Parts: sequence; structure tokens; C-alpha cells
Amino acid sequence: MVHLLAQMMGSQSLKYTENSIPTSGQKSNDEIVNSQDGLEEMYRKIQRMTDPRYLHTLTMTELFQTTYKSRPPVVEGLLYAGAYILAGAPKIGKSFLVAQIAYHVSTGQDLWGYKVHQGTVLYLALEDDFQRIQSRMFMMYGVNDTPNLHFATAAGKIGNGLDEQLKNFVQEHPDTNLIIIDTMQKIREVGGEAYSYASDYEIIGRIKQFADQHGICVLTVHHTRKQQADDSFETISGTTGLLGCADGSLLMQKKKRTEQDATIKVVGRDQPDQILFLKKDPQTQIWNLERMENELYKEPPDPVLDAVAKLVSNECREWIGSPSELAEAIQTGMASNALTKYLNVKAGRLLEEYHVGYENKAKHSGRQVKLTYMLMESTACEVTEE
Repeated sequence: MVHLLAQMMGSQSLKYTENSIPTSGQKSNDEIVNSQDGLEEMYRKIQRMTDPRYLHTLTMTELFQTTYKSRPPVVEGLLYAGAYILAGAPKIGKSFLVAQIAYHVSTGQDLWGYKVHQGTVLYLALEDDFQRIQSRMFMMYGVNDTPNLHFATAAGKIGNGLDEQLKNFVQEHPDTNLIIIDTMQKIREVGGEAYSYASDYEIIGRIKQFADQHGICVLTVHHTRKQQADDSFETISGTTGLLGCADGSLLMQKKKRTEQDATIKVVGRDQPDQILFLKKDPQTQIWNLERMENELYKEPPDPVLDAVAKLVSNECREWIGSPSELAEAIQTGMASNALTKYLNVKAGRLLEEYHVGYENKAKHSGRQVKLTYMLMESTACEVTEE
């Protein structure tokens, strides 16, 4: 509790003086009383939070007063930060598919019309050896290599070494945005063949916890079973615990194993369902998009975000002012309180589409909004009262 109190207090001192007339650097009696009241209130809050019966809640007002970091896209419309499953029958072409995804993300090349955000990629090809990986990547891309794509053919088990290995890799490569695990069975503990909802949920839960903590996408390759099902996603080996915990799933299917055509059904928590119709190039084994069902929904232009983004540019790359000054500057007719709540919700889109970072912090003088154009170094354009 003492440690928690110290964290909440920051650098505030517990010492005070009885002097009624403060000298330079000292506090007045009123400030001391307010400080003591604040400390007592802080202590009561800590006691309440450490009570085992305490349930942390947020009101809807507090919810809208908070800016949350959105899930960063890796492949826009297809893969975002979080835990994803790619499932398909054995020898259907899943490894070539994830190798293709890994290459595009590591090089930043768009994939099937999807915009790709470049980053370092770790591909755990746990059913292969390095010679086979070399042959596969040469077949697909020749000698057009990249230093941003890393391969490993052996790794620990989830909960027994793998967690630490992945954490260490991300620390050594902070620009990592995609990790591929091929396959899930290779990272299960010995004896993990006995599927249960709890064990399936736990393994994806651990992967998701890691992905969320580091803001990256972890794509795990898994198999489907032979039994048919009314819902094609129910053919994924294991229980519904896998789908229940994952942020998204990609189901790869063929009518016949010898065909060059395949479909990928995509479902996710925060993205539209879609079906991709792919055709494999027999020489390179690269999957090419033939067509797509359920075209991606594109949000219409947002006049509020447009107006906010115009405040920062190459000339004036940083804007600082109060919420009321921001409302006056963009002239959208929104009250300052409603505007900041709106921007708290839309901060992710403002950053991803307009490349404008948004901060809304409490200062001694009141709330302060900071807008930063993220593609260039900042030159401040601070609003000051005359």
C-alpha cells in the first residue's frame, strides 16, 4: 500500500511548515490544508482499491473522457494487433500463404490491394528446416531478400520458454509488428493433445495477452478436422475456445487438394467479414487475389477530423491550446466539451488516416490539447492568450 501511495503521490513531499507567511518556495496554510486533504482522500482511495471486494468501474462519462490507443493495423482490413488464427487442412498451402504475408509486411509492399504497414516480422516455421525455408522463399521471391524477416525452426512451448523468447525478440527488435507461429501444436505443452475449451481458451489467451501488451499481431497456423459442420469455422481442430478468445480468424479451404484455387474466409471482432478468392501461381506458389466478396467498408469523410487535421501541416506541425481554443479554431459548431469527447473516441482514426497525434491532458491552468503532425519533426504553433 505504501508503494501504491508513493506512486499516486509522485514527487509530492509529505513535509509541511507552520509558518503563516510563506517565504519563497514555501506553501501557505491554505495550500497545506488542501494538500493534507488531498493526501487523506488519496489514502482512502487506495484503501478502497486494495479491498478484495473492490470492483473497478468506469462511468460512461469517464469512458468518453479517456483516449484509448486503437489496435494498430498490420495489413489494413485484414490483420490488426491481436491474436489471429489461420486454419486449413494439412498440405493445403498455408505455409506458402503465411510466408507471403510475412514477406509483404517485412518489405511494406501492399498485399492483394490491402495497405501494409511495414515492420520487422518473426516467422516461427516449427515444422520446417532452414534449407526448406530457403528453397521456399527463393521459389517465391528469387534473391529479393529483406533483413526485416527473421526465421526460427525451434522454440519453447507456450508457458515454458516461448513467452520469454518472444518478449526478448520484441525488445531487440522494437519495430516488430507481426509474429507468425506455424503451427499451434508445436507450441503446446506435452499432453496438450487432449482438447478442452479451457485449454484452448488459455493458449490463445496467453498469445493474445502478449500481442495486446506489445501492440503487435500474432498469427498462429492451425489445422482443420475432416468432419463437416454447418458453420465452416467449426471445422477448426479443437473447441470453440480457440475462436472465442482470438481477435480474428482466417479459414483457408479448397474443394480439391490438387486445385490451384482456394478461398479464405475472414472474421474478426473489429473488422467486416469477407471472403477472398485466391489462385496459386504454379511456378512461384504465390497466391494471387481473383476477387473478393463483401468489399471492405470505408468510412465516409469526417468534416471534424478534416478541420482538426488542417491545423497541423508541414508548415505548422504542432498545435497547442485549450479545448475552447480548438473549438474556436476549427469552427465546426461543436462545443469544446463535446469536441474533446469526440476526438477521444476518434483519436485512432485521426492518427491512422490523417497522421495527426492527439493528446488531451489536464494542466494546472486547465485542459490542454496537443496536435502533432507525425510524419515530420515538430515546429510548435502554440495558441496563447493575449
